Amino acid sequence: MSLTTTTHLNFRGDARAALEFYQSVFGGQLAVVTYKDAGNVDAGADQIMWGQVQADNGFHIMAYDVPVQTGYDPGENAFFVSVRGTTVEEVSGYWGKLTAGATIVVPMVPANWAAAYGMLRDRFGVVWVVDVVSG
Repeated sequence: MSLTTTTHLNFRGDARAALEFYQSVFGGQLAVVTYKDAGNVDAGADQIMWGQVQADNGFHIMAYDVPVQTGYDPGENAFFVSVRGTTVEEVSGYWGKLTAGATIVVPMVPANWAAAYGMLRDRFGVVWVVDVVSG
């Protein structure tokens, strides 16, 4: 089993520029998926649905553009912490503990891109995404 945590930054239209800037600072590989790439052709289709910069020096950051139909206040929800594991059993244990006093935003369920995915705001106001990645 392997667990990673990554800071995930939330933007409204600036995710690509931010990721390109962080890549210029820290190096690494840039990977992005737009909403259009994922089949969503609504307003904002060219914005980033998922993006990251990952470098051999250990730097790793993720970012996306909050969809236009979702409220966004950078002072309130500028980031979340992504916790990724390799098995549903592993992440379910962390999820169960994080839910103490939390507000569940998205229940932990299978998703198109993960064997399990959930989002919550913990009792301290920090938003966590917990999911499973294969391989």
